[in-house]
Amino acid sequence: MSAATEEHTVTLHGHEFSYSDSDSGTGPVLLFIHGLLGSQRQWAHLVDRLDDSHRLVVPDLFGHGSSAKPVGDYSLGAHAATLRDLLDRLGIEQVTLVGHSLGGGIAMVFSYLFPERVERLVLVASGGLGREVSPLLRSATLPGAEYVLPVIASGWMRERLASAGRLLGAVGLRPGPDVREVWTGFTSLGDGDTRRAFLATTRAVIDPGGQSVSAHDYLPEATPIPTLVVWGTKDRMIPAWHAASATSSIQNCRVELFQGAGHFPHLDDPDRFAAVVREFVRAPA
Repeated sequence: MSAATEEHTVTLHGHEFSYSDSDSGTGPVLLFIHGLLGSQRQWAHLVDRLDDSHRLVVPDLFGHGSSAKPVGDYSLGAHAATLRDLLDRLGIEQVTLVGHSLGGGIAMVFSYLFPERVERLVLVASGGLGREVSPLLRSATLPGAEYVLPVIASGWMRERLASAGRLLGAVGLRPGPDVREVWTGFTSLGDGDTRRAFLATTRAVIDPGGQSVSAHDYLPEATPIPTLVVWGTKDRMIPAWHAASATSSIQNCRVELFQGAGHFPHLDDPDRFAAVVREFVRAPA
């Protein structure tokens, strides 16, 4: 994170919750929500590009990063409620939500449950807009995954999978940010608490056939909120055509495709992403 962004820990629901906060900007507050096995670290480059004009709040979700990994509810609604409680603690009334992958699903549920708290919505390669999802994630929902995962995520196995680029490339992930971020997330599964939280979170939104939670079920009835959908055309985790499906359920929805980018378009082209978000937040509602 930038020097102007400070990391903090607060107790929410009886557990330590980690977040970074930059209150140097005078514009709207942006709340960034990372994806499965991600952390606030994935937004660091964007913080450096945006904290001159916005207050940025960047948490580690429960079960991720430096936040606690308790036994409990890892549903989208539970994550959304935790973020609402964080905003209450910080005295922030309204935010623009920026959610990636799982974080996009959380952002949509948040906007449905607490529409008065959301000014705008930015969905980045978001979950919840279609059934299709990578076989890598579907496999974590299979019976017995809790017994297999400790073996394949062990230090012994990770050393033998050091050629991560070739391994992940074999299942369709593009070189660059996709491989790096998926590999970083995979290595964190060596920790038992993180592994348990990962399985609980994954199984809350995915089953062996694909994504099990659909925003299309509730978004048509939700309060209209200006929405920006960003996707990489080479996304192999969640297909880019889900961006088009978002327009069928979300009013006032704008789509930006990043040609050649993968599942992490905000890391593939952070300058363009920051510019698009800045313009979207400033545009008339």
